[in-house]
Amino acid sequence: MKLLFAILLVITSVLMLVLILMHKGKGGGLSDMFGGGMSASVGGSSVAERNLDRLTVAVGLVWVSCIVALGLMA
Repeated sequence: MKLLFAILLVITSVLMLVLILMHKGKGGGLSDMFGGGMSASVGGSSVAERNLDRLTVAVGLVWVSCIVALGLMA
């Protein structure tokens, strides 16, 4: 069981890193380096951005629960 949570923690950690870097930056950050600064959207957030936010929060919750579960097992 401990091994399962450890593997899930590694997977969600990498996924969190990728998802956070995919977010649109407000200034000249890493997202501008990958072409995020090329398009300027005048309107509000798009459906894709909202879905990316939801996915990031969901993966974050799984990540936190893995950390808590591993802490309780230790």
